[in-house]
Order: sequence, then structure tokens, then C-alpha cells
Amino acid sequence: MSFAFDGFEPSLPLVQQQKGPERIDPAVRRGRAATLNRSGRYEAEIRELTDDGWDRDEELPPLKTEVAVEKPKTVITRNDSPDIAFDRSINPYRGCEHGCVYCFARPTHAYMGLSPGLDFETKLFAKQGAAELLEKELANPNYKPQTIAIGTNTDPYQPIERTRRVMRSVLEVLHRTSHPVAIVTKSNLVTRDIDLLAPMAAEGLAKVAISITTLDPVLARKMEPRAPTPAKRLEAIRQLSAAGIPVAVMVAPILPGLTDHEIEKILAAAWEAGAREAGYVLLRLPLEVKDLVRGWLEENYPDKAKHVLSLVRSTRGGKDYDPTFGQRQVGTGPYAWTIGRRFEMAARRLGFNERKLTMRTDLFDPPVLQGGQYALL
Repeated sequence: MSFAFDGFEPSLPLVQQQKGPERIDPAVRRGRAATLNRSGRYEAEIRELTDDGWDRDEELPPLKTEVAVEKPKTVITRNDSPDIAFDRSINPYRGCEHGCVYCFARPTHAYMGLSPGLDFETKLFAKQGAAELLEKELANPNYKPQTIAIGTNTDPYQPIERTRRVMRSVLEVLHRTSHPVAIVTKSNLVTRDIDLLAPMAAEGLAKVAISITTLDPVLARKMEPRAPTPAKRLEAIRQLSAAGIPVAVMVAPILPGLTDHEIEKILAAAWEAGAREAGYVLLRLPLEVKDLVRGWLEENYPDKAKHVLSLVRSTRGGKDYDPTFGQRQVGTGPYAWTIGRRFEMAARRLGFNERKLTMRTDLFDPPVLQGGQYALL
């Protein structure tokens, strides 16, 4: 694939640290979740923050969000993971300005030569020609329709979508071709597209899952600094449900010792708002995510940090993370079992998951590209 860059500015100065090795000065990263910005694991050179001993009294500039245009050759990503309910997905963006400190997609930024830390939140890629590529792929005579999942890596409705509208353009193609889509987001911006989603849902072609990690706005702002508030997400569920669009709530991720006490409250609030399917994911700490979450905990909840990380390891066979299929989403061990049973009991009591929506593929109408030929039958 090839890229056209708007021109990323150099990474953070290497002397901006507050406390602890590599910790970046809060004045610089105000409004961001990651406390670190280590070089990507594939880089030949590793940059680390060091304290040069100079006192810095001047006001430091805030971190800006920068966007580069990515021009991939294909837009549909395939997977054969046995514990994932879809085999294809689209990611309109790389990186995510929501800045959720726990995001399992952070390590993918290392493939771009960037840090999974603050770079992931501030140096983004927009697949500006995604809709045109999608039309070409759907027009392939060998293409067989199955539900396309969007939002499985980074959020398609993150703030830059308001102006870039990549997600909107992709959804317009899926709407026009009657192709099934399942969306995951934590943004109320999804309600902007009700005009497309509602008629698709009426034909069994669309559903939306809203991710809610906590109902505590203070915790949410620290953990997901640029994502909409929990109240906004519940309101999005109400609007989508009122429009006839099937809505699920994802209690994800559950942070042991920090948000696990909210499982039942989140489910009850989502049910009241109109969600009728529910799922959960236990906190995952692959690769660089473990250090980012550890740094965030030590800064924001120092009295709970060791306890939270100890509980995480108890659900991962004593390790920070276990990627085993079938276990990576829910963990193992007594604590993970308890989380699972609490979720199941609360969901059953409220009435979640009594009927699973089956997406239709028989309505698919392949696009005809310019110069192409319509099928006879």
C-alpha cells in the first residue's frame, strides 16, 4: 500500500517528563490518556525521554491531532479467527483520537513506524478513498456477501469523522448495494447516519453496538479522554432504538478492580435506553498496552494500580496477557469466571440476548462500475 502524508511534525521533545522514566509532562499531553510515547517496536533506533536537569517554567504547547491520508490498495480486511463472529471488516481510520488508554489496537501503530502511545492518539491516518475501493471489491464477480464489521479496530466515528466523512461514504456504498453491516462505536456521532441505517435495519441489513466502559463521567474522561460521555452514549442507544435500528451494548473492556462493579448498572441503563443484545470483553494487555495501562494506573489511581494488575494477571494464567483463541476475550480462572457469571445473570434477568439478529445477504445488489455490464439475471 502507499501513503500520502499531510506532514507529521516531529515527535515530542525528549526532555518533557514529570515523574518516572519516560513519563511525559502532563502539561504537554493535556486531554490525552497515554503517559508514554516509546518508539515503535520495529524501529532500528529507540528514543527514550531523559531529564536534562533544566527547570522548565515556560508554558508548553498542547498536543495537536495530525491526520495523514492513506491510500491502500484494498479496503476489506479478512480474518479467520475462530473466536470472532465475522470474517471481514473495514477500518476507515488508523489510530484513534478517542485515546482510550486500554485500546488493544494501539500496537498496530508500530507497523506505521509510530508509537502505540501518544502517537496513536495524535497521528492518525484517514483512508480517504475507501468508498471507491469498496465499490470495486463489491463489484468483483467472485465476491460473496457476508456481514462487514466496522469499528472492530479503531472507532469509525472518532472526532475526525465529522469533517473527513470516510465512514459516511463507506456506509453510503453499503446502503446503495444492500450489503449487511455491523458497527461498533462509542460515539454518539453514529446517530448522524440514522437516515442510512434505519432503512437498512428495516431490511435486516444493519445493527449497531455501543461500547460503554463505565457510567462514571470522571473515570471516563481520564480513561477515554476524547470519547463522548457515558450519558451521550446512552442517548445514542435511545435514538438508534427509536429509529428501529437493533442496538447492542458492549460492556468493554471490563477493568478488574476498577470498573467491574458497574457491570449490572451498565446493563440496566443500556436496557432502559433500548439495547436488546449485550456482550462483554475482559481487559486485554497485548504488547505495548500493558505498559501504557500500568503508567496510566500509577498516575491516576496509584493506590489501586498493583491490585488491578494483579487481578488482570489472575485472569491470564499469571501473565499480563494470553492471546489464546477462545480465552483472550474473557480470560480464565476464578475471577474471570465470576465476571462471566455476573454478566450472564444480569443480562438474563433483564432480557438481553433472547433473540439474536440474523443479517440478510440475499438482498445484495453488486455495484456496476463505469464501463461495466449489468447481469442478465
